[in-house]
Amino acid sequence: MATKRKSKPRPSKATKSSTAKPYPTKIAIIEDAEATGDVAAAYDFWRAGSGRRQVPGIIKCFGARPDFLRKVIEFSNTVHFSEGHLSRRHKEMIASHVSYLNRCPY
Repeated sequence: MATKRKSKPRPSKATKSSTAKPYPTKIAIIEDAEATGDVAAAYDFWRAGSGRRQVPGIIKCFGARPDFLRKVIEFSNTVHFSEGHLSRRHKEMIASHVSYLNRCPY
């Protein structure tokens, strides 16, 4: 007889604070304040291209491999954030909804 796995309870959105990390990751995240050398340079490369100051978690998860992170940023800018059949706005709306459906913390 097969047993049914129970899923982990997820914290309520109402109880999350802005400084708490609501979902622990298996990937070591390098925060902005901890970034040095090539990692800091890769984060600055992302900031220069995006015009934003805060590096999002999806970018930070590649911090352990700054060489690969730069390639991810370049690829993302080419594929996700260039105009094509869909505008950047529509692509970001789709990506946000898919992340929501997958319960992705990024």
